[in-house]
Amino acid sequence: MREQVLAWLAENVPPSRVNHILRVEQMATELAVHYQQDVTKAAISGLMHDLAKYFPPQKLLSMARIEGLEVDEVMEAAPHLLHADVSAIIARDTFGVEDEEVLQAIANHTLGRPSMSLLSCIVFLADSLEPGRGDTPELENLRLVSRENIDRAVWKNCDYSLKFLIESHCLIHQRTIATRNWFLQKSKSKQPTLRYSE
Repeated sequence: MREQVLAWLAENVPPSRVNHILRVEQMATELAVHYQQDVTKAAISGLMHDLAKYFPPQKLLSMARIEGLEVDEVMEAAPHLLHADVSAIIARDTFGVEDEEVLQAIANHTLGRPSMSLLSCIVFLADSLEPGRGDTPELENLRLVSRENIDRAVWKNCDYSLKFLIESHCLIHQRTIATRNWFLQKSKSKQPTLRYSE
């Protein structure tokens, strides 16, 4: 299936974005190994996370509505926020992905989601922290935290994204805030997160 997805991406996504996707696939795989998760699921989720990244706004809105997804005012104004959810639809309908955890990991990679699975956390972080995103001290620290405490990493990554969105005068979706708050509370509860047995 990987070659089929890569061929599809070559026709629908610019080369620079394909390179990003491959780095996300790699980092998701590494984090899956680190947290003793299913490496194949992590790789598939990483490879398919941006399938709809370059779909036109009206196509994103139309596909989301046909699927019955909630499209709120922020998404209406910034349809690119729907590309994660629509990418999951493409993964299911075009490539036959049936694993709900994989589909959720694809759908959650941009805005996150409170109580999302470890696989979703892995893809969420890999998308933001893959090496091509830069090597600032803040990013390097987030990469370290992602291997020490994944709940804390999701919370801190949301903080990082929110700061960027505020400074860029962008709309902020409430799901990012809800994700941040949920993982902040979970992290503060000092639950061990290095090993999972889900």
